[in-house]
Amino acid sequence: MADRTATGRVLRRLRPVTVRARATLGASSVVAVALAIASFSLLGLLDANLLHNAESDAEAQATGVAQLAQDGRLTPQLPPTHGADFLQVVDAHGAVLSSSQNLAGRPAISDRLPTVPGTVFSTWDISPLGSEHRQRVVQVTSDTGQGLVTVYAGTSLRDVDAADTTTAAALLVGMPLLLLTVAVVTWWVTGRALQPVEAIRAEVAAISDRDLHRRVPVPQTQDEVARLAVTMNATLDRLDSSGRRQRQFIADASHELRSPLTVLRTQLEVAMAVRDPAAWPELIGGALEDTDRLQRLAADLLLLARIDAAEPLSAAPLELTELVAEAVSTRRGDRCPVTAELAEGVLVTGSGLLLSRVVTNLLDNAQRFADRSVGVRLRELPSARLAVLEVTDDGPGIPTEDRERVFERFTRLDDARSRDHGGAGLGLAIARDLARHHRGTLTAEPAECGARLVVRLPLAEPR
Repeated sequence: MADRTATGRVLRRLRPVTVRARATLGASSVVAVALAIASFSLLGLLDANLLHNAESDAEAQATGVAQLAQDGRLTPQLPPTHGADFLQVVDAHGAVLSSSQNLAGRPAISDRLPTVPGTVFSTWDISPLGSEHRQRVVQVTSDTGQGLVTVYAGTSLRDVDAADTTTAAALLVGMPLLLLTVAVVTWWVTGRALQPVEAIRAEVAAISDRDLHRRVPVPQTQDEVARLAVTMNATLDRLDSSGRRQRQFIADASHELRSPLTVLRTQLEVAMAVRDPAAWPELIGGALEDTDRLQRLAADLLLLARIDAAEPLSAAPLELTELVAEAVSTRRGDRCPVTAELAEGVLVTGSGLLLSRVVTNLLDNAQRFADRSVGVRLRELPSARLAVLEVTDDGPGIPTEDRERVFERFTRLDDARSRDHGGAGLGLAIARDLARHHRGTLTAEPAECGARLVVRLPLAEPR
């Protein structure tokens, strides 16, 4: 077990750790296996082809001599022929009837005599011929008037062996060179391909939380690496925007909290300094108002923090019609009456508490600026699978250039500069963030009179 563990550690150390090394090793291994298979196949095909040619030539000579024996025209010495290094004719008793000059006076080259006619191919080593090369022998047995006659025709495999040796030597030298070339080219190409990746990595490693304005270089290759760089820059854009938004939020929150705290401290100090009990109720009442304002501001800031943290929503379907009707019914004591036109059975998916806050914030905003009336309308757009909630008022309206700015945090328009009148400037920002949290939108749209705020939410999926 210990040996196996040690072997595993050694193998892990030897394993390439970089993409460049792994790509080079993988490509080289595949090419090495392919070259080995191709080399063995080439050697096998070359040897088979040359051997077939030698057999064909020898068989043709042996068949011709066997035909002479059948015709009774066989001479004691056979003339030299092309395609055979030696020829020998033996009868059924092993006596040599005829032979080529290089086998003259020699006994039969085989003591195993055939008993039936036919052709046999075999490879022998025949050293008496003065050659150390193998011989491919074709044995043709035919039936003549004097009985069975066997013709042995042999051809040297010198050319076959030489071709095999030369080819094997060439492959032995060429394969490592080709493999080395593949490894070098793969190493170089992989390095070139990974240079932009390394540049991206180095730039990202150098970016700190104070350098989110920096961006990674985008190569001009229009490939996957370029798309990675574009995606990385888009992510950095979002992080930079989020960081700026967070810093601005902290600065605005600090500013908004500083004023009521200062006023509250002043009122408490005055209350401590004034010895007249008759003045205490007024001072304490003012302190309670500022405390209530601080409490509302802290609650809004905590809600914004939860929204920014993207806490998951409950996926339960709820009836938006009932929710809006309940929110409207609680406004009976408002300065301006609220008229509602609500479609029946409008279902959406989300948090009832958070969607109630959206409706409440929109109604608070409308009440703040309305002259005489506030209107609420809820309808469905079945074709777009949307629920549309509109809150309107007959106040001064929202200028076209401010229709997006009113949704920024801590934003007050000219008519709402006073904190007592305009609040902290978080109501519409919270409403829009909650609408987006429910995969919806909140926009300020043109109206014939006053302001018109429109919420669009996806309808719940039918059961």
